[in-house]
Amino acid sequence: MRPLTLFTGQWADLPLETLAAKAKAWGYDGLELACWGDHFEVHRALTERGYVRARWQLLRDHGLSCYALSNHLVGQAVCDRIDRRHQAILPSYVWGDGDEEGVRRRAAQEMIDTASVARRFFDAAPKPVKTHLARTGRTVVNGFSGSSIWSRIYSFPPNLPGEIEAGFADFAIRWRPILNAFAKLGVYFGLEVHPAEIAFDIASTRRALAALRNHRHFGFNFDPSHFGYQGVDYLAFLREFGARIFHVHVKDVWWSPVPTEAGTFGGHTEFGAPGRHWDFRTPGRGRIDFEAVMRGLNQIGYAGPLSVEWEDSHMDREHGAAEAAIFVRRLDFLPAGRAFDAAFARKVPDA
Repeated sequence: MRPLTLFTGQWADLPLETLAAKAKAWGYDGLELACWGDHFEVHRALTERGYVRARWQLLRDHGLSCYALSNHLVGQAVCDRIDRRHQAILPSYVWGDGDEEGVRRRAAQEMIDTASVARRFFDAAPKPVKTHLARTGRTVVNGFSGSSIWSRIYSFPPNLPGEIEAGFADFAIRWRPILNAFAKLGVYFGLEVHPAEIAFDIASTRRALAALRNHRHFGFNFDPSHFGYQGVDYLAFLREFGARIFHVHVKDVWWSPVPTEAGTFGGHTEFGAPGRHWDFRTPGRGRIDFEAVMRGLNQIGYAGPLSVEWEDSHMDREHGAAEAAIFVRRLDFLPAGRAFDAAFARKVPDA
């Protein structure tokens, strides 16, 4: 069965040691470590001797493993139009003086550094983790890309001729050197296809891949919750991009079957507000067809972790994380090794 992990991004207010103890008690096999809070600090992994081994020791002390690192927050700044909101999500040394182009350059270097420490981290992994990674064939860093054209999502005032194409070209110019560095290190980048990124549905994903000339080390952290409420066919995404599904997030979303006060764009309301058309939910409590997702993952041969990204505005998070672990355990199943009617096969006699 696939490893069951918990993405630590939504738990970065807790020390990693505290979260590790809780995750083990809830039934998880491991953690997908976020590169913020104290969970996995890139600059410390680069500069402090023994940091990487100490992270593994902490995980082993709690009976946990790790199969991916994630640096969504810094990745967001690589292509974004930088403003004061980014200061809240970036390390101070990446933000620096806040100069837009300087922030983007430092963010790009931090993503390269993340690949470098990921290589070091997983090279120091316990044997069972190394065996798993050898089976999947990839060491993965997940994250966001940012986008210089997300504000052009609704074309009014009408987008200028070539403006969208220029945005994809900017993405390629900024990300190809990062991906080339990933390739030299034998690390793969899993973009979480997501609103506010260069790729947020199937059509934009095709354009992102074309802009990168199908770079071999660029793929996806598949999270169906970001497709469902948009009306995007998440099973078709699996079928089309199956060879590039490097990692999977298990997160659910509910969307209303009838008109609401705040539609798909959210009406400038906060998550969980009354009248919204959609909200994230604990796995199994939304509208994503996870039975079909699991069958789709089996069909594309995905053997990596199933990583719960817990977000639910109306549920206690510890209750939700524990419930999600039970749900995913029951949901996951091995693909068929043979046709169900193979027992009836008969050799046709020679005429």
